[in-house]
Amino acid sequence: MSSDYRYSYSSVYNQSETAVKPVVDKILRAGKLSPEDHALLTSVVLNHTDISEAERRQINRIFDHIQTGQLKLTDW
Repeated sequence: MSSDYRYSYSSVYNQSETAVKPVVDKILRAGKLSPEDHALLTSVVLNHTDISEAERRQINRIFDHIQTGQLKLTDW
C-alpha cells in the first residue's frame, strides 16, 4: 500500500469523524434535540458508509444525555 493511499484514506476517515462531532456538540450545548437536529445528525451519519468507533461514541453521548434527562426532545 502506498503512503499516498494511506494518507487519502486517513483524510477521508478524519473528515467523517469531524462531521459528526460538531453536530453532537451543537445538540448537547442546546440541551435539546429537535426533529431538525435529528434530521441533520441522521444525514451526516448516512452520508458516510462506515461509522467509526469515535463517531459511535459521539452519537452515544446523545443517548446518554437523553437517558439521564440532560437532553430534552422538543417539538416531536
